[in-house]
Amino acid sequence: MCISFYSCASDDDYIPNPTPEPEQTSPVNFNIDEVPYQTLSEYNFFDGILKELNPVYGVVPYELSSPLFSDYAHKKRFIWMPDNVSANYISDGDILDFPIGTVLIKNFYYENVLPDNYTKIIETRLMIKKAEGWVFAEYIWNEEQTEADFDLNGRDVYIQWNENSITNSVNFRVPSGAECHTCHKTGDVSIPIGPKPRNLNKLFNYGNETKNQLQKWVEMGYLEDTYPDDIVSLPSWDDVSQPLNLRARSYLDINCAHCHSEEAHCAYRPVRFDFESSALPINLGICVEPDTEIPGSGLTHIVNPGSYGRSVLYYRMNSVEESERMPLLGRTLKHQEGVQLIEEWINSLTMQCN
Repeated sequence: MCISFYSCASDDDYIPNPTPEPEQTSPVNFNIDEVPYQTLSEYNFFDGILKELNPVYGVVPYELSSPLFSDYAHKKRFIWMPDNVSANYISDGDILDFPIGTVLIKNFYYENVLPDNYTKIIETRLMIKKAEGWVFAEYIWNEEQTEADFDLNGRDVYIQWNENSITNSVNFRVPSGAECHTCHKTGDVSIPIGPKPRNLNKLFNYGNETKNQLQKWVEMGYLEDTYPDDIVSLPSWDDVSQPLNLRARSYLDINCAHCHSEEAHCAYRPVRFDFESSALPINLGICVEPDTEIPGSGLTHIVNPGSYGRSVLYYRMNSVEESERMPLLGRTLKHQEGVQLIEEWINSLTMQCN
């Protein structure tokens, strides 16, 4: 006899031909002519209790291979796209060519926030690709953690949190729209920073499976399957199994290159920190004299090999003074681990400056 969900070759030779499952559709609420909405919940990115950030179908979590430091805040990143559109690969180090309607979602939060040692979400940043380009939408969470409201004015949020039995504090800066554009631009055009193939080419645990993120995006229809098989992943700056020089270049790429690149905010400075450019020592500032002086500092080069104390790069990373620190925006605290990495890297350099 012939069973309905098989193709009938013979009674003894059944060829599986199951009825395909219906395609899932994303329940995200998105009208490109109406966004940004006034509240985060209007998008329906998350299922159930909003603060738990459980993504609905189509809202895909992702991570970067080497993350940006933001005053020790944790981050959860997601991407969503409308039906029947996909991003395209340009190069390992270029932002993907995202289609109109793409939404990049980044949530900033702290754990063990005092006095009750709870998780507190501070802000959710959206970048939305419209016909005219990328637009920013900043959502600031209320104290009850039940909603986040659209606000591009910027503000400081005081946070105290406990880590390893030590109380830490910060005036966390929620950026204004203008501050967002300062870091996220090439020329006068707003762009994302992180989602480049080399930053995404890594495994991610999706709960029911662990898979390469680029492959997952292809399966979701979010990326055309035209990227090469030999993408070189950006090494994580804190992966001590990687060579020190690569870790330092990775750190500078994700934390500094968005300003110190062509057509970026600090393009006039004599350094280029994107990973491709930093393969040349001169672009890292090694043996390059600074174009500005800090009186009394004794700094001789942007990077003085073997002498972090005479290096502008280390000095600015080690400072929390607003007029001296680097990055200019995005941090108010010193990143102890990052500073230690750059100190170790500078002291490992052996070339001689003329």
